[in-house]
Amino acid sequence: MPRELSKNQQIEQSIITTYRKKIWNKFIEAITTYDMIQDGDKIAVCLSGGKDSMLLAKCFQELYKHGKRNFEVIYLCMNPGYNEANKQKILENCELMEIPVTMFETHIFEHVERIDDHPCYVCARMRRGHLYKKAQELGCNKIALGHHFDDVVETILMGMFYGSQVQTMMPKLYSTFHEGMQLIRPLYLVKEADILSWKERNKLEFIHCACKIVEKNTYDENGSKRQEIKKLIKELRKTYKNMDINIFRSVEEVNLDTIISYRRGNEVHHFLDDYDERGREKQKNITAVDTWNENGMRE
Repeated sequence: MPRELSKNQQIEQSIITTYRKKIWNKFIEAITTYDMIQDGDKIAVCLSGGKDSMLLAKCFQELYKHGKRNFEVIYLCMNPGYNEANKQKILENCELMEIPVTMFETHIFEHVERIDDHPCYVCARMRRGHLYKKAQELGCNKIALGHHFDDVVETILMGMFYGSQVQTMMPKLYSTFHEGMQLIRPLYLVKEADILSWKERNKLEFIHCACKIVEKNTYDENGSKRQEIKKLIKELRKTYKNMDINIFRSVEEVNLDTIISYRRGNEVHHFLDDYDERGREKQKNITAVDTWNENGMRE
């Protein structure tokens, strides 16, 4: 008679069986496509206690168990000031899912409570800074965050609608303020709907934002710009299901010949900079005059 699997074993098995195509393969594809892991890396997988980061931790455990062990990994959780119930929920989930977490304390929520202008943005920046610093102290050269495909698409639209620019959430990047540190996003190609399906199938409960601002209802999370974009994308998917994929591909297929201007670092490049030169080169290659008669036929 086969031995009954533990809850954690069921969770792990679901990732590489039921969700092999939509989660596991996409996780591996992102790591491979964007060259996220190199020999000798020591990676801090950062846990917020939400569904995305907890799934990320399980994927890393599976990768380390069954893949090439050419890197080290630790599981790091920063407590920015969670209430006791949320803190215990994170620790209970880590125990259930057999994630050997290292938790450290900060007081970020206390500071953010006093900020009226874009508190979520400030909170995210502060949390990332503390994670970089702690990971570096533990000898890591990378932190891994649980941002997924939907986060990327939403960021593209938010930049266009509210920031007047074309930008995206990058799959990896070097830290600006912590020398030798990089950030990677291995769930970059995994859709949120599949993460939610994995969570529900395994009957898992995770914390959400859990910050004091939301708890006290002093900030309307549902009114945030990202929530507005989420709702817009949901509506657009009703008429065209691949709309989000095309938005993502648009930043992979940027044609600089059709862009008015773009910026790289502090340098701004405008199409007029070499417009005449490119135009003359283009006309050198003209081999025949393309004309049309009044009947709509080529002459």
